[in-house]
Amino acid sequence: MIPARSQPFHGIYTATVCPFARDGSIDEEALARHLVAAVATPGIVGVLINGHAGENFMLTRAEKRRVVEIAHATIGTRAILVCGINAESSHEAAEQARDAEAAGADALLVFPPFSWALSQDDTMALNHHRIVATASKLPLVLYQAGVASEMAYTPEVLAALVRLPNVVAIKEGSWESARYESNRRLVKRIAPHVAVMASGDEHLLTCMVVGSEGSMVSLAVLVPELIVALDCAIAASDLTTARALNDRIQPLARAIYGTRPTGHANVRLKVCLRLLGQLDHDGLRPPIGPLGTEEVAMLQAALDEAGLLDAASAHAA
Repeated sequence: MIPARSQPFHGIYTATVCPFARDGSIDEEALARHLVAAVATPGIVGVLINGHAGENFMLTRAEKRRVVEIAHATIGTRAILVCGINAESSHEAAEQARDAEAAGADALLVFPPFSWALSQDDTMALNHHRIVATASKLPLVLYQAGVASEMAYTPEVLAALVRLPNVVAIKEGSWESARYESNRRLVKRIAPHVAVMASGDEHLLTCMVVGSEGSMVSLAVLVPELIVALDCAIAASDLTTARALNDRIQPLARAIYGTRPTGHANVRLKVCLRLLGQLDHDGLRPPIGPLGTEEVAMLQAALDEAGLLDAASAHAA
């Protein structure tokens, strides 16, 4: 639900995972519990469902709609529901947008199709977003991909996208602080009403110091209180507290997102949630398989360094 306030989309969003049962189907009960937990921390204003962390690239169209339905039923009255739209075909993306709106989403985050990593010209992104915007009148959130990828929008394309009438925010994942600042300055000059949200999990401190209207990060499924506290510390110009919070966040950020292969980030998040007692099963769909014992041990050490395992043990006791 979009709150009735000025700048309603500003704030911290949890990018959720999608729990699977052992047979590979969506574990709907686990998903409902996960969504409730995702917005339980004061300061979390919403969720990003069907994002990359939610494995939108592995879900069928019907499953994506079902995720939105469950989110709407469980947390729809107390959180903003942003639904990821990820499809190679613009017409398929439009169908997903219609599904999400009908199922109760409040806004749509349009991801660049993975095929754009091979190449894209200056018209493809604008055409893609216009087709989605025609299919649904929901507010749109853009996604700026990492600078190392061809999926990242050039300044010229980004400038055209933020001028679209439905665009309210951008999940800025350039994963490089200089590019983040450059993109933020461009957006604020052309479309100052568009919220630019620092969303590179390894660079939150740096980007928030530059300026941010919030964040949409999957790391918030593990340390929501730290992400919210970091945002508040930066807003209060309390760099001492911000650095201390960043010292706790960084071990997890490096372990989950800064370790190759980066495509294992989703399963690493699920393994961490299992180690914390928040998920019973951490499986993904093929071709990504289970993590090896060394990688699980690395994640356990990162959770311990962040002080999460002691807290989980105390809660279980």
